[in-house]
Amino acid sequence: MVFSCADSRVCPSVTLGLQPGEAFTVRNIANMVPSYDKARYASVGSAIEYAVCALKVEVIVVIGHSRCGGIKALLSLKDGTPDTFHFVEDWVRIGCPAKEKVLAEHAEAPFADQCTLLEKEAVNMSLENLKSYPFVKEGLEKGTIKLVGAHYDFVDGKFETWDH
Repeated sequence: MVFSCADSRVCPSVTLGLQPGEAFTVRNIANMVPSYDKARYASVGSAIEYAVCALKVEVIVVIGHSRCGGIKALLSLKDGTPDTFHFVEDWVRIGCPAKEKVLAEHAEAPFADQCTLLEKEAVNMSLENLKSYPFVKEGLEKGTIKLVGAHYDFVDGKFETWDH
C-alpha cells in the first residue's frame, strides 16, 4: 500500500516503477494519514482497512516529496486567520504535531529548509498515525505488516526510504 501526494509531479506508479495492480494507492493533499477516526476520516480508514484486511498487504509506504504545496500551506498557517479554502487548511492541520516539532527544533532555519524538514516529519507522523488503526496495530504486533517512510526529491532526483 502506498500513500502519496495528489501532486501530479509525484505519481507513485512512475516514481516507484510500478505496473498496474502492484500497489494499492491512496493519494491526497500532502500524503497525510490521519489518526483513526471512524466518523471523520472514513475514506482513508476504509482504504487502509481494505488493504490490510482484504488484500493482506505486507508493506505500507508513505511518500513525502520536495516542494509540496500542502506542506507549505501547513507551515504557513497562522492561528486566528480565516481559512482560504473550504477543506484544504482543515485537512493539512492533521500535520500540526509534525509542524510543531519542526518549529521547536528548527525555529531559526529558513522557511524553505523548514518545509523540507516538515515534508519528512509529516511522513513520520503519518506512519505513527497508521499505528492507531487496530488492524495495522495487530499486523505490526504479528509481524505481518511493515511501515516504511520515504521522501522523493524530484528536483535533485533523490529518493530515500526509512523503516519505521
